[in-house]
Amino acid sequence: MSKAKLMGILNVTPDSFYDGGRYNDPETAVTRGLQMIKEGADILDIGGESTRPGSFAVPEAEELARVIPVIKKLCTQTTCVVSVDTMKPGVAAAAIEAGASLINDVGGFSLPSMQEIAAAYDVDICVMHMQGEPRTMQNNPSYPEGVVAHLMHWFENRVNTLKKKGIKENRIILDPGIGFGKTVDDNLQIIQNLSLFKSMGFRVLLGASRKSFLSKIVNKTSADVLPETLAVHVIGLQQGVDIIRVHDVREHRGIIDLMERFA
Repeated sequence: MSKAKLMGILNVTPDSFYDGGRYNDPETAVTRGLQMIKEGADILDIGGESTRPGSFAVPEAEELARVIPVIKKLCTQTTCVVSVDTMKPGVAAAAIEAGASLINDVGGFSLPSMQEIAAAYDVDICVMHMQGEPRTMQNNPSYPEGVVAHLMHWFENRVNTLKKKGIKENRIILDPGIGFGKTVDDNLQIIQNLSLFKSMGFRVLLGASRKSFLSKIVNKTSADVLPETLAVHVIGLQQGVDIIRVHDVREHRGIIDLMERFA
């Protein structure tokens, strides 16, 4: 528990599922980032392209214009770890040059060029599993062998590929991708088996913050599922999850600090 880190979500997009449009302006985004650090964030994850179900990709130039000014300013005003949430190699490279030290790729580093950038810059990387792409990922996702078995096999293969590219094991973080090409039951099975992913020997990230599967379970909107979000992340922390990715930093900081007292 003493090593659990809080990753604050900072979406500089007009259309993200929960906070889209709130932090489009770079100054507003920087202010929000600094606020999250004060609330206890260990990492700021900055994204310029929505990956909510049904979303479409944005041009690289537009994504760069959204994230790079924010990354540059935050990296000059804080020593907090800054992460870039992107599937584009060009954006990842520019973000690292601007000061970011973690690449969070919901595409799971499937592109050889993204793998090469990760190896060349020798930064931490978060390898997330997604079935399909954001636009279509929730169109009847299916795992005939079971979602947990599928993920274990997928992570093993992807890690081996990354290691062959020269990426160090201690740079790799695994994210099972809650809500990315998963049914409600798939998500619940993943949460119940997070300790299995930890057993692979890598850091594990859990991101269930205000996601729609929680809304479906309790029949609430994403604006009203903070208690359920907190509950799921506590379950993850109890299984040894290393990083939790959240919209609500202050509330999660309180939980982590209290749980550490019982570790």
